[in-house]
Amino acid sequence: MTAQILPLVIGAPQIILIVVVVLLLFGGKKIPELMRGLGSGIKEFKDASKEDKSEQSEDGK
Repeated sequence: MTAQILPLVIGAPQIILIVVVVLLLFGGKKIPELMRGLGSGIKEFKDASKEDKSEQSEDGK
């Protein structure tokens, strides 16, 4: 029995399906709030990684 590895490719149909599922689960009114939270989380992650890089460069001097 051979296991076949399928590539994990996300195309337009998969993205549309994900959007539809999110709309069904959370409704239209919750989506902006969820996206705001996601955006602030990404911003905090980027800020933390920038701080980490600056600390590493200061330690290396």
